[in-house]
Amino acid sequence: MAARKKKTASEIQIGGSHYKDFPIQPEEYIYANGIGFHEGTAIKYLCRWRDKGGLEDLEKAKHFIDLLIEKVEKYG
Repeated sequence: MAARKKKTASEIQIGGSHYKDFPIQPEEYIYANGIGFHEGTAIKYLCRWRDKGGLEDLEKAKHFIDLLIEKVEKYG
């Protein structure tokens, strides 16, 4: 009997397939490009809004962009 290969964390998605359907998963893009927390979170919500959260995901993306703007205005 052949041993089953354990899946890596990148091969597993918990709670749906809204990221696995992309040729490049948002987390891979964010990590490879050294994108910060606020930008990366906005990207995540912008990528999935049609397949998961709808308008609420767009509002979440906007919220993280607004948070980033506040940080840049406050700290430069």
